[in-house]
Amino acid sequence: MTTQSGKINVHTENIFPIIKKFLYSDHEIFLRELVSNAVDASRKMDIISRSGDFKGERGNNGIQISLNKENKTLTISDHGLGMTADEVEKYINQIAFSSAEDFVEKYKNESEGNPVIGHFGLGFYSAFMVADKVELISKSYVENSSPVKWTCTGNTDFTLEETTRDSFGTDVILHINSESEEFLESVRIKTLLKKYCTFLPIEISFENEIINNTQATWLKAPSELKEEDYKNFYKELYPIAEDPLFHIHLNVDYPFKLTGILYFPKINRNIELQKNKIQLYCNQVFVTDSVEGIVPEFLTLMHGVIDSPDIPLNVSRSYLQSDANVKKISSHISKKVADKLKELFKEDRTAYEQKWDDIGLFVKYGMLTDEKFSEQINDCVLLKNTEAKFFTLSEYRELIKSNQENKTGEVIYLYANHTDQQHSYIQQCKNRGYDVLEMGGQLDMHFVNMLESKEEKSRFKRVDAEAIDKLIEKDLERSSLLNDDQKKLVASEIEKCVSKDVYHISFENLDKDDMPFTIVQPEFLRRMKEMSAAGGPMPFMGNMPETYSLIVNTNHPVVLKLSSNTDEKSNMALIQNGIDLARLQQNLLKGSELTAFIQRSLDAMND
Repeated sequence: MTTQSGKINVHTENIFPIIKKFLYSDHEIFLRELVSNAVDASRKMDIISRSGDFKGERGNNGIQISLNKENKTLTISDHGLGMTADEVEKYINQIAFSSAEDFVEKYKNESEGNPVIGHFGLGFYSAFMVADKVELISKSYVENSSPVKWTCTGNTDFTLEETTRDSFGTDVILHINSESEEFLESVRIKTLLKKYCTFLPIEISFENEIINNTQATWLKAPSELKEEDYKNFYKELYPIAEDPLFHIHLNVDYPFKLTGILYFPKINRNIELQKNKIQLYCNQVFVTDSVEGIVPEFLTLMHGVIDSPDIPLNVSRSYLQSDANVKKISSHISKKVADKLKELFKEDRTAYEQKWDDIGLFVKYGMLTDEKFSEQINDCVLLKNTEAKFFTLSEYRELIKSNQENKTGEVIYLYANHTDQQHSYIQQCKNRGYDVLEMGGQLDMHFVNMLESKEEKSRFKRVDAEAIDKLIEKDLERSSLLNDDQKKLVASEIEKCVSKDVYHISFENLDKDDMPFTIVQPEFLRRMKEMSAAGGPMPFMGNMPETYSLIVNTNHPVVLKLSSNTDEKSNMALIQNGIDLARLQQNLLKGSELTAFIQRSLDAMND
């Protein structure tokens, strides 16, 4: 076979169905594309007027959207620069030939700061996703131009003819197909205009109402704005939300263009409810509010707007995720957020601490999912103890190191995840002079694991993970007032009252003032079970029944009494009440067992 060379022939009849059906993932995008084209035409006309190339009256430069339900048409009308027959031939009939590139090159000095939207030249054809016929009536601003009408029924055939139009500009008339009649409903159209066109720079009217705010707040210089302006813009975006904690105004020219305002909301301890509140724009055209995978995971908790011409105006999220500029923008925003938090921490630590309950979840989320952010923010992440005092990581380690170092040299961080339920355990720790952290947040279990991996010779233990003297093991050894035979006797009595499948009985030589019975849940097993229940590496553990350790204090008077008392009924009552108190301490005494405990207590009061 001889070697051949040539050109691949691309047939428009094969491309057209792809454009109609698969160019965009959602058919509603057609309205965004057509209105964006109208905005482009209007802005170009403004630039031409300023340049002096047009001497006539500019007139109204707004865009009108109109419905005719009876005729099943939707019309987008602009007063932009319009097109001649030759321009229609060039820019409409030659698919993917964008007029934006030609225009920007010609008027590059005039268009600085007023970018046109068009990128691909394909947006016009999105009309055929919802229309079985499209008419385009256009008149160029060029003097003595003849209006033209272009008609196409969704195939490669078209007609181009002279027509009438009083003023320059373009009408795009969509004859809505039977499958898309939802777009003949005024409520649907108004909703889409509000979604995609709220901040476009040219007035858009629909049913005698101006739909958009042409003065996008994020495009103004920070020096022009007051705190009240930022709050008002937030209310415009999220009418029923609480005021944000603070904002970040983005304004970057190099190595990419980026503007926007990001707000730090009150998260209220629930990550999932807060996601997808960042609105992504390209030259004021709404692209998406589903930015997961486009920006770092933790940044999806922020609210606000980011706008960049370097973000492709394309609804394919996979395309956006792989785009180099998007990755640079994402990294930059992450750094700006870290810088803002560090600035707040250094300028007014007290105010920063007051915000910590709202921003702590966000910071921890960022540290868990973004290593670079974790390094940037490390010095201003705070730990809060049960007395509502705040410490940086280094400050807290210094605070507890001398008293909470165990006999192997590990620093033990004690924490509670339910301070009310674990109050008695916390009090035991305080009686030993230990400090206890409050770690009851949605991500704190994962945050604890991360800190253990980063902080050298450190371990975290929940206050109810072991007997008080086992939480932080010292060289001090306390003797037992029970001998081995007495321990066996007490154990056999206790086994009559509890299930061996649920409670593992052990004896500890505690202080006589500590509880006679204490129920604990070993840190490692409890943490593994919780992580598995949350989708960890061993999901089967999440389904395992709860098991606990029942600690018997060998030096408590009640236990000593059990070891020498021969009255079995009296022993059973002591054991049952002691274990019920321990279960009550762990919030395990519920239902009929709690009722029985209350009744026994009342009976004892009456004796």
